[in-house]
Amino acid sequence: MKIRLGYVSHAISLWEASPARTLTFTRYQQMPSEERLGKLKAVTAQNLQNTLRMLHYNIAHEIQLYRLSSSIVPLATHPEVLWDFVTPFKEKWLEIGEVIKKHKLRVSFHPNQFTLFTSPREEVTKNAVKDMEYHYRMFVAMGVEKESIINIHIGGAYGDKLATIDRFHENLKMLPSYIKEAMTLENDDKTYNTDETLLACQQENIPLMFDYHHHMANLGNRPLEELLPEIFHTWEKTGLDPKIHISSPKSEKAFRSHADYVDLDFIRPLLNLLRTFDRDIDFMIEAKAKDKAALKLTEEISSIRGVKRLGGAEIEWK
Repeated sequence: MKIRLGYVSHAISLWEASPARTLTFTRYQQMPSEERLGKLKAVTAQNLQNTLRMLHYNIAHEIQLYRLSSSIVPLATHPEVLWDFVTPFKEKWLEIGEVIKKHKLRVSFHPNQFTLFTSPREEVTKNAVKDMEYHYRMFVAMGVEKESIINIHIGGAYGDKLATIDRFHENLKMLPSYIKEAMTLENDDKTYNTDETLLACQQENIPLMFDYHHHMANLGNRPLEELLPEIFHTWEKTGLDPKIHISSPKSEKAFRSHADYVDLDFIRPLLNLLRTFDRDIDFMIEAKAKDKAALKLTEEISSIRGVKRLGGAEIEWK
């Protein structure tokens, strides 16, 4: 069993490297109209350059998994802005994509919690479609849309889980099929648990992005050893190794909050269970220390008897 580890968005080891610099709509409105587009381009250019810096950092440290920032382009989906963020940076998008492909990096996006298909309000669903289109358009600009994923949660239950999940399936029909092909669903720490999310994934033929921390915070009725084979099966159509989100509680009191690093003892039961399936898995680390947490956890897992470290963020357990 091989496990590759990655992190989210921002390598904190790098100086001034945020790929998510912002321009608020309020600030945008306050600017003279002739300066607005220039500012949008300037912020986007900086975010794209920092994304490229992150990728080169990952290559140098042999980190093969990376979640791209959803905030690379400011105001990309705002109804009063809606600007062309691809054409002015066509070469830079392609450069990023070439680096990803050349070094066989696995990249993804994870839109925010407002991108959901469970709302009874039609405008929320329409905005969710727009946001998914924005993320997919960035993949297309990079030329990596066929091997990359966009992960979201099912969303809130609105006081009636059964009625809401039916609405989810109905609202999801608004999403273009080619974007749905790149979509995954993640189990939640408060509402839809692993059992329920798996059922939705099976019905829609969508891979399940299993989050272990969320699972432990929101247990269903079925044991994990029974769920995992079915979760793995949802990934079969993609040709990709299943990906699992890894984090650990900040404290017993703040159980749902992410700690700075990942507690090996917390995830050890999962590691032991995964070993019985003997299949390759990717771990996306969602700890506050980001790249440092991924590298530290790799080192700690490699200290387990029988585990061999294959690279900066990759291990093999025979």
